[in-house]
Amino acid sequence: MTTATVAVVAVVLLALAFDLSNGFHDSSNAIAAPVATGAMRPGQAVTLSAVFNLLGPIVVGTAVADTVGGILAVDPDQMLGVLACALLAALAWNLLTWWKGLPSSSSHALVGAMVGAGLVTAGAGAVVWGGMDGLRPYGVLGVLVALAISPLLGAGAGWLGERLARRALRRAHRGVEPGVLRGEWVTSAALAFSHGANDAQKTMGLITAALLAAGVISTFTVPLWVKVACATALTIGSALGGWRIVRTIGRGIYRLRPLDGLVSQGTSAAVIGGAALLGAPVSTTHVVASSVVGVGAARRRRHVRWPVVREILAAWVVTMPGCAVIAGAFAGIWLVLGGGG
Repeated sequence: MTTATVAVVAVVLLALAFDLSNGFHDSSNAIAAPVATGAMRPGQAVTLSAVFNLLGPIVVGTAVADTVGGILAVDPDQMLGVLACALLAALAWNLLTWWKGLPSSSSHALVGAMVGAGLVTAGAGAVVWGGMDGLRPYGVLGVLVALAISPLLGAGAGWLGERLARRALRRAHRGVEPGVLRGEWVTSAALAFSHGANDAQKTMGLITAALLAAGVISTFTVPLWVKVACATALTIGSALGGWRIVRTIGRGIYRLRPLDGLVSQGTSAAVIGGAALLGAPVSTTHVVASSVVGVGAARRRRHVRWPVVREILAAWVVTMPGCAVIAGAFAGIWLVLGGGG
């Protein structure tokens, strides 16, 4: 087995491990509301989430994978090492924030790690800074725009959706509650589908970039086995669940009621699914947590636990630079040991 083959296998395994951690880190997004509101038992919520997480990246195209795969412009002989360092740093961050119970962003972690590893290995020219091509983002700046706007859309959509739902049901009696709880099954499935469609594609892009750098494929086209492997890893992670983060999303920010859960999941699914179609790698965690804040603010601002929100915001702010530093350190060690030729 050649050195290049070993490196490709290492990148693939790290990418799948990252997907696994992403699954149990972010599975809370689709299962927190129905579990917190009593719409589903935990086992039912995890099963539904796992199935639709699997379908999302297989059914939807690869626009997000193309965006993520185009962030780095590194020589082929350095690409595999850079990707390995980035994935290792993002995986470590995911595990740390999961252990702390913080709904941190896997997307921020991955992008920050890619930038840090690329800068240390080959300088500023190794990173495609990019911007916006109409509504489609490309490069780091385009991804940052998508990551910055999506939580605002989530919060705004959650606030508006809650106000409209409460107005529509203002004369309804408690007999509508079973229908709302059943509706959470639909919105939870939609959120899991959009999560899979957006999040699994990120590692699809990295694995495809690794295969291209190693000469296994000749064009940047995501192979079917890569789609299935990434979707499966994300699904297994979702099945394992992320119960620390479930408590934060479902009860820590705002104590969700059935209608709140329905609105939060539905608006989040719309924002994340739309981003996937545009090729924008957004953070599912940020969108869902922001929509919960929007829903809570629409009902009663003082019932939102703002200290928890500030703690989450702090984690969001430090994720990207933190992962960039960690990945840069890994890349520095790799260069000292003779990496990059």
